[in-house]
Amino acid sequence: MSGPAHTDKLSVTIPTDLAEELRSRAGRGNVSAYVTQALVRQLEHDRLGDLLHELAETHGPVTDDELARGRAEWPQS
Repeated sequence: MSGPAHTDKLSVTIPTDLAEELRSRAGRGNVSAYVTQALVRQLEHDRLGDLLHELAETHGPVTDDELARGRAEWPQS
């Protein structure tokens, strides 16, 4: 991901142990980039959940048979 053209400075409060691990993993100068990447992934996950909800509302829930067929076609690792 390339750097954003515009940025906003936010203030967040997180538990101390989480902040310590964040700094350890990201390095002090890279915390913003690390958090930005985490937020991008979470927002993608949230939007996917929104889409799944919308599809279920429109087409009904996925049946057990449909899940089994999909799993049978999915490549095995």
